[in-house]
Amino acid sequence: MKCHRMLSKFSSKLLVHVALVLAFVLGYWSGFLLNEDFCYESCCRQRLKTFQEKREKLELFDKKTTFLVVMIMTGPGNREQRRAMRETWLQLAQDRPILHYFIIGTADLDQSRLKGLQEEYKHYGDLVLLRSHNDSYRQLSSKLLSSLRWLQRNINFKFLLKADDDTFARLDLIYSRLLNQPPRKFYWGYFDGRARVHRKGKWAEKEWNLCDHYLPHALGGGYVLSSDLVDYVANNAALLKAYRSEDVSLGAWLAPLDIERRHDIDFDTEYMSRGCLNSYLVTHKQSSKQMREKHRNLQRHRVICPSQFETRSPYNYNWAVPPSKCCIPGFNLSETRMHISPIS
Repeated sequence: MKCHRMLSKFSSKLLVHVALVLAFVLGYWSGFLLNEDFCYESCCRQRLKTFQEKREKLELFDKKTTFLVVMIMTGPGNREQRRAMRETWLQLAQDRPILHYFIIGTADLDQSRLKGLQEEYKHYGDLVLLRSHNDSYRQLSSKLLSSLRWLQRNINFKFLLKADDDTFARLDLIYSRLLNQPPRKFYWGYFDGRARVHRKGKWAEKEWNLCDHYLPHALGGGYVLSSDLVDYVANNAALLKAYRSEDVSLGAWLAPLDIERRHDIDFDTEYMSRGCLNSYLVTHKQSSKQMREKHRNLQRHRVICPSQFETRSPYNYNWAVPPSKCCIPGFNLSETRMHISPIS
């Protein structure tokens, strides 16, 4: 009888582990995550926890490791923009520990377009194809969530630079600045807290009911996050509300956290570029031609703007007042260029 019980116990354990392994193999690469909904008995939950811990240890051997990872949101048809970025500012990574990835939703693509992306991936190896997402404005926030979860599973890194495919970034300068920055509780970009909620147009937020303004957020043309904030968002993805704008959504997700929010006017990431200054770390709304011109200037003159100009002034961010009164136009460029939120 004792032998029979031992054999029965062994068979039960074997079946559970076989089931878990099969679930892992079938679901992991499609983004499926095992959870307690599939185990009702406490013993099963414990076995699941043990399996997940073993899986996480195994993943550590497969992950790439870098200091800075650049995540670029792009559309399936924007091949020219991707090529321009690879041939210009992404070259500034050189021998530094920097990796980049272009994020593309492929759920609604026909076989011909999907084949084209697969060929591009084989050639460059820098595409992340999200099969569960249509690439549209309506899904930008959910695309961001899925991208951050992918990064958490596949890359060990200290900082993330999120950019768009019309962004030009001084990777060399950003990397140098981050070397002296502790890789935790850090959110860096050009912040806005005064923007009123869009109720019409493609950015209309019909489900935003937090307040009459968007919460403070770094504008989406380019911002930096420390890896712990990426982990926070990825770990809580199932609980987070995705709004129409991905930068607005991220600001809302991080709003309750005690972190450093660094407003930097050298992130030129508003709805249109403010001009061309050699101090700019990130410039948004750039065509492929403008990217190539800036890169040529950098190679020939060691600056991106031989002739500097501004079409309008940036603003200071005052963290001591309500967000609706945050932003003072006509900021004096002779003053400090960074404004940091206090951390308790």
